Amino acid sequence: MSAPGRPRLLPVEYWIWILIAAHVLGLLSVVRALFETRTSQGAVAWVLSLLFVPYFAVPSYWFFGRSRFDGYRFLRRQRGRERIDAAAQVKALLNQQDLAFAPQDLGQARVARVLERLARMPFTSGNRVQLLVDGVETFEAILAAIAKAKSYLLVEFYILKDDNLGRRLGDALSERAAAGVRVHVLYDEIGSYWLPSRYPRALRKRGVAIRAFDTSRGRRLTSRLNFRNHRKLVVVDGVRAFVGGHNVADEYLGTGANMPAWRDTHLELSGPAVLGAQVAFAEDWLWSSGETLELNRSPKVADDPSGGVLIVPSGPADTLNTATLMMLEIIGSACRRLWIVSPYFAPEPELLAALQLAALRGVDVRILVPENSDEPLVHLASFSYLKDLDRAGVKLLRYLPGYMHQKVVLVDDHFAAVGTANFDNRSMRLNFEITAWVHDVGFAAQVEAMLEGDFARARLASPDDYFERKLPFRLAVRAARLLSPLL
Repeated sequence: MSAPGRPRLLPVEYWIWILIAAHVLGLLSVVRALFETRTSQGAVAWVLSLLFVPYFAVPSYWFFGRSRFDGYRFLRRQRGRERIDAAAQVKALLNQQDLAFAPQDLGQARVARVLERLARMPFTSGNRVQLLVDGVETFEAILAAIAKAKSYLLVEFYILKDDNLGRRLGDALSERAAAGVRVHVLYDEIGSYWLPSRYPRALRKRGVAIRAFDTSRGRRLTSRLNFRNHRKLVVVDGVRAFVGGHNVADEYLGTGANMPAWRDTHLELSGPAVLGAQVAFAEDWLWSSGETLELNRSPKVADDPSGGVLIVPSGPADTLNTATLMMLEIIGSACRRLWIVSPYFAPEPELLAALQLAALRGVDVRILVPENSDEPLVHLASFSYLKDLDRAGVKLLRYLPGYMHQKVVLVDDHFAAVGTANFDNRSMRLNFEITAWVHDVGFAAQVEAMLEGDFARARLASPDDYFERKLPFRLAVRAARLLSPLL
């Protein structure tokens, strides 16, 4: 008889059966990991973990190891005709109005064709683009555009907080809903995990249709928790859109207690390319609600237009690995300059090789990342690439003041991008992202001037930042590098 008050331990034979069951589940999971993991590095990491430490690896794999969003892909197949018809209708309208855009340079035209095929939408002319270089400028522009909405508003953010900025946005949306404007809001269930239920409940009472992008809905809960909807997107009446790195939280205005000096970038777009942005939102809304939105599909040429614009959505439900292929094509096209800004830098091997090749061709390749990061593992992993980058002539710079969160790319003097995708495995393979590509010399010059200012507030990193650190730090860096395919 066991002593009173002491917990009873399971018999030894029970533990043996538990261990056997864990290893059997590990073996079964290995089969799935071999078939479904997108990268060889990720597959090796999962297989070794599942075989040798299944007690921890099995639950981790089923919660975080999936790389294909099966539910979203199934919905695409199920509603495929409706989706294809919508995209085809938009493309037909653009062609009828002769709004297609093609660069004069043959090499640039080739890049544009690749991006078009990845986006399933054409580059268009007749657009006007404005660079928004900080949070105050971004949200003043967004709130002003919301106040002018007449028909509908589509709002999608990864993080939505119930703070001063969140309440300002909620009031603005509620005012438009009271005026008869259809308002649809999406937020990611993980990114906005701490959003109190009173916030969406209050907006619903005021006529706003608001939903979480619920990756775990349905029966297959454990297979979807690793996916995020990382898009930040606002569409006004189908004629104006905002895309970029800002979320809805006070820190993005530089007034947050934890991160007072925040550096981010957004883009304001008007013209036919807006239709591509709202197609991305409509598909996300269909997944979240089962509802097909009635939206304006008639392209409208912007006042004082210039250059060409293409919206490229990407995500784990794509047939091809859109984000990685997009960046490989862009890196390979650079002739003189390639500047990439990302808060997280943990590139896949093929992207690292492409960056090295670009530098070896004589391209000015610069990568700007923050000095301090809110993601410790990705931050540590970035140190492991310093030697590989330095040997090829790639410059990695670390932004010093506050926190740098923008996602911007500049190629030569013509292509520039502002979007939501980071330069890491998660954005390339697991997140739903959106990127606005602009082919315009004037806009590229604005991005150049902005980034020159950012570079002036950064320091050049070197391999010594890794090799001169103590052994525990270097071991942590190498471990983070091994884990980077799973991050």
